[in-house]
Amino acid sequence: MRETDILVVDDEPHIVRALSFIFSKAGYDIETARNGEEAEAKCREIAPKVVFLDLIMPKMDGFHLCRQLKSANGSRSPHIIILTCMGQEIDRENCMKAGADEFMTKPFSPREVLERVHQLLASDRG
Repeated sequence: MRETDILVVDDEPHIVRALSFIFSKAGYDIETARNGEEAEAKCREIAPKVVFLDLIMPKMDGFHLCRQLKSANGSRSPHIIILTCMGQEIDRENCMKAGADEFMTKPFSPREVLERVHQLLASDRG
């Protein structure tokens, strides 16, 4: 199994392209997935450190995938950042209950997503 920095999971191609560009430009190794099932399979292959995850996707929604990734990998699970258009407080609460580490809404600030990734990866190093 190889390790990668970031897995971007979203069914909207423009979001995937934008995040991939931002993270690649910052020097991160990026993989992408278009739905929850594809993301689950990729996580077994690549062991991402951070997963950017949309909530509303075909085949498996983000809530379900988040719970699965956190329960299957225990303390070695990736950091999960939910990136969604659902911005109500109840949405944030449900994401945190599902195991998400961060919650961000679309549209997003490129600077802010990079800062969050830097912070999470720095916390891994101690």
